[in-house]
Amino acid sequence: MLDAIPAIADPLIPGPIQGADAIQGTIEFRNLTVAYGDHVVLRDVSATIPAGTTTAIVGPTGSGKSTLLACLPRLTDAPPGTVFIDGVDVRDIPLRALRGAIGFVPQEPFLFSTTIAENIAFGVPPSPAGDEAVRLRPEGSGGQVGATDAVTAAAAVARLDKDIAGFPKGYDTMVGERGITLSGGQKQRTAIARALMIDPRILVLDDALSAVDTYTEEEILHRLREVMRQPLDQARGRRTSLVVSHRVSTVRDADQILVLVEGQIAERGSHDELLRQDGFYADLYRKQLLEEELAAS
Repeated sequence: MLDAIPAIADPLIPGPIQGADAIQGTIEFRNLTVAYGDHVVLRDVSATIPAGTTTAIVGPTGSGKSTLLACLPRLTDAPPGTVFIDGVDVRDIPLRALRGAIGFVPQEPFLFSTTIAENIAFGVPPSPAGDEAVRLRPEGSGGQVGATDAVTAAAAVARLDKDIAGFPKGYDTMVGERGITLSGGQKQRTAIARALMIDPRILVLDDALSAVDTYTEEEILHRLREVMRQPLDQARGRRTSLVVSHRVSTVRDADQILVLVEGQIAERGSHDELLRQDGFYADLYRKQLLEEELAAS
């Protein structure tokens, strides 16, 4: 196992992007086709996502949404010349720089058997001075021992803070293997907080709120929109966000929405534009409105 050579590796000749800080966040898919054996998952997908914008992706189960997102940090390796960041093929960007710029929340988040605070801060690298990623607060200083201000702020955005407040040991609560002691929604929110902790240039949420109730989802989305609008710094502006969801309420405020059907982009546009097209998205919207009315009655 230790001697195995990963199939996805750094480029032999790195391109112009050497570090995560150099990434601005413009994403482009050019005629992307991905197949697993004889099964074609994505077929000739082309789309441009300008830096600092939010793009949502919707579509039926099995339409290729997760595969499309996985091509960005090279969890799935796309063919050469099909996936670009800032005009550079992702295959020519060092993996540390590429993945260091992306906060990725998958459908099934993986948690470690350690404290909630350490799970949230997992992606934060040690400082140049060699300090630990999770700096413990001294006893008597106030707050939870294992939580930094950044950890508590990330948990608040993910709406995990109220849950943690109810745990006997707060942020120092031990999480069981693969997060077995937490509910599905709590695991997803822990993963969102973890992604926010690294202050990513690109934020990717792959159906990351599917296990969260509608009320909590609205609270999280409200706080996430504020995070997405905030500039990272004066030079780089706002972060780029990609959101996959089956709920129209999650995606309706996106700058653009891509509708994937059978591995191809069937529709694209804003929420209002897609409603006027009266296609898959409009049908999904009407169906979910009806479900909400029935639930309320």
